[in-house]
Amino acid sequence: MGYCEDIREMIGDSPLIIVRPSVAIINNKGEILLSRNIGGTWTIPSGTLQLNESVEECITRIVFENIGVKIKSLKLIGVYSGKELINRVDERYHTVAIGYLCTEYEGEITPDRNQGIEAMFFRLNQLPEEIEPFIQKKLIALKGHLKK
Repeated sequence: MGYCEDIREMIGDSPLIIVRPSVAIINNKGEILLSRNIGGTWTIPSGTLQLNESVEECITRIVFENIGVKIKSLKLIGVYSGKELINRVDERYHTVAIGYLCTEYEGEITPDRNQGIEAMFFRLNQLPEEIEPFIQKKLIALKGHLKK
């Protein structure tokens, strides 16, 4: 079991604040890597921070395990919290998201099919319809930032 599951067993149904590092990975064509559980909503790669792990270690681990890409550099782009980030499926989880930008990585996209994950690059002006609304808003802001 992971850290969040262990805490959940101890506190029952009380709300739990989780730290969720995420990363916008941009390729040399200016496209963004999105991933999802097959049939789910597209989003940027993210994970839940585990005990004794830095946020950078967490997102690097998650991206490598789930997508097969090794992150070489991370740039902090923002820390997000609030009502928009309360899990809509299970309101017992309140998220503090830490967003990074990555333009330097190595490896080929090899999603973990055993986990039911798919991943691909999209043009920022041609995002899929089935995208997380919060992420879509942040990607529009990121698009303006990348042109500078």
